[in-house]
Amino acid sequence: MNLDENTIAGLEHEAGIAALERIARTVDQIVAAKEKGGKVVVVTGSGPNIHEGVTTLVAELMRAGIVDGVSTSSAVVSHEMGGTLDKVKRCPGAAMGVPQDYLPRGSEFELSLMAEDTLREIQQHMPVDLDLIAHLKHAEGKTIIKAAGNMSYPMGLWLELLSNEIATLARSHGVPFEAIAGLGCDERTMLGIGAKLGLPVIVTIPQLIGGGAVGLNIGDSISIHERASRFARMLDAADVIIESAVALTQEVHDGPFERYTGHGIWSAWQGHYTYSLEGKTLVRIDLDPALETVYAAEQGDGAVQRAIAEGLPKTKLFKVPFRMEMSGFARHEGSIPIIGDIGVVWPILAWRVAQRLGITLNFLSFPQGTEAGQAMREKIVSEIQPMSRKKMLKALSEKREQMK
Repeated sequence: MNLDENTIAGLEHEAGIAALERIARTVDQIVAAKEKGGKVVVVTGSGPNIHEGVTTLVAELMRAGIVDGVSTSSAVVSHEMGGTLDKVKRCPGAAMGVPQDYLPRGSEFELSLMAEDTLREIQQHMPVDLDLIAHLKHAEGKTIIKAAGNMSYPMGLWLELLSNEIATLARSHGVPFEAIAGLGCDERTMLGIGAKLGLPVIVTIPQLIGGGAVGLNIGDSISIHERASRFARMLDAADVIIESAVALTQEVHDGPFERYTGHGIWSAWQGHYTYSLEGKTLVRIDLDPALETVYAAEQGDGAVQRAIAEGLPKTKLFKVPFRMEMSGFARHEGSIPIIGDIGVVWPILAWRVAQRLGITLNFLSFPQGTEAGQAMREKIVSEIQPMSRKKMLKALSEKREQMK
């Protein structure tokens, strides 16, 4: 066996029998869908999806033709614009002359350890305090790998400013922020490969709260109605929907345009576009054991559906923290809960699907706590580049020429 095969074998042992059985069912559904020309959509959150390499793996699955669309969070968009993962140096902010009122808890200030050509491009469009950068480089501090952009200087500030320009371009072209930003992003990000291949990458409405000004500008780029409709059309086209460490997925289960488990009845009544989850496979990768409890209750005697039919409070009935999305998920006949660490589950799932379909993957994620995972994170830092404004504008100009 090669390195990947050995590592996957170890992960399968760690995942356990119950998770592996659910992974096997998921693989069967994905392979069946792809073999008949169907589509697979992934619904991701942020946080662990970035750090465990899952967003980078999903981008690779998009390139390989396995994943056909993605929804994500505004925070993930911000991080992918910054290069997904990055190395930063954290220093005491007060010693750097940064006002205490600006600093987060811990009072640390972060320096982006970026390539010189990236810094030069930023300098063309934004004043950069080179003295502050030099001071940070020589100060006492700690270097870590973290989600790119965000609070690090100057990348975080640059992305906030650039997001204003992207939002204006998006509105003038009648497309979401994500589509414009993707034109300038590395093709090993979901945004970048989505823009290259014309695949939808859309932020869900409940996740329009992260990434600072990036999130605000994503929200302002198209209306809430249009965002919900674009998301609904992407899910409507999917045979398999995989949710990965994401909360607040009302748009999947209780969205305004979904009829089967959601609230789309009145949209349909009034003649709006709607869709149904009926007949689809709905997979959720989650560490929350309450999901398994609720799923088992519904599978056993239909307790969730009965509670809804009788108007009973589900939280008290099942004695678990009952998140909104659990209701629709548990009641859906095609649901598959995989209770496990996404860092463990995703590489097994991707590896097995690729093997079954005879596809070679150029990237595979691994749990960040493993030796392979640490190497993976270093690879992301060194190879995946921050978005380029110049590249974005060039690609946008080329698209306009093609449309003439």
